Amino acid sequence: MKLLKYFFLLSAFSMVLFGCRVANPSIMLRTPKDFKFEEFPEKPDSQYVIAVDDVVRMRLMANDGIRLIDVIGAERMQQTGGGNLQQSSMMGEEYTVEFDGTIKLPVVGRFKIAGLKQRAAEDSLEKIFAGVYKNPFVQLSVSNKRVIVFPGGLGTAKVIPLVNPNLTLFEALALAGGIDPDGKAYRIKLIRGNLKKPYVFLIDASSIETIKNADMILQADDIIYVEPVERPSRFFTRDIAPWISVVTSTLGLALTIYALTQIAK
Repeated sequence: MKLLKYFFLLSAFSMVLFGCRVANPSIMLRTPKDFKFEEFPEKPDSQYVIAVDDVVRMRLMANDGIRLIDVIGAERMQQTGGGNLQQSSMMGEEYTVEFDGTIKLPVVGRFKIAGLKQRAAEDSLEKIFAGVYKNPFVQLSVSNKRVIVFPGGLGTAKVIPLVNPNLTLFEALALAGGIDPDGKAYRIKLIRGNLKKPYVFLIDASSIETIKNADMILQADDIIYVEPVERPSRFFTRDIAPWISVVTSTLGLALTIYALTQIAK
């Protein structure tokens, strides 16, 4: 009987340890209790900041736009020998922001655009092209990358294109279908920048009094992670039940052997 007693104790102890180890293994991006989140700026950016790998569409017109001619588009069509000048004037030309934060433009060469807001980039380009064209007028539009939203449900995530350059955190959550019923609205992590050393903000959107930081303008590659409610019981059937089946089978075998030894006596 002592053997059975020890077996029961060992089985129970192993189950406790195993259960603790596998509780909610799907929860990502955990932060320790003493983790220091980033402080929100008093005046957060109200515009998207152009980043590496963004696609920038530019229209350049002379005479402050009075003559609606896309100078660069017209010059490029002359070089290629054809095309629709009116269509080029409406569409502009696309340039990808390269790894060093620059775009390569005709006539003026490379221009450092990463880190600038759209209006600041337009003003800077107009000053540069003023040395080549009379009263240049620049219009920019930015095709951004995307953000990733984990709305708080296990196994659910959405990749949201930044169609609107000034997409907010609230809008991204809405596009992702809102916060999952198992998500903590008071524990929303916004992860930004290089993942080797990211900036991590904690946002509480659970009440009107705490949402002042929830309307942040998103930047390319931001990660919005709504922390899910931990429910260890939901993993019982999937992860622990098979192990219990093995223990039960072993116990049954041990009882059978014990019964046989008693009969033999």
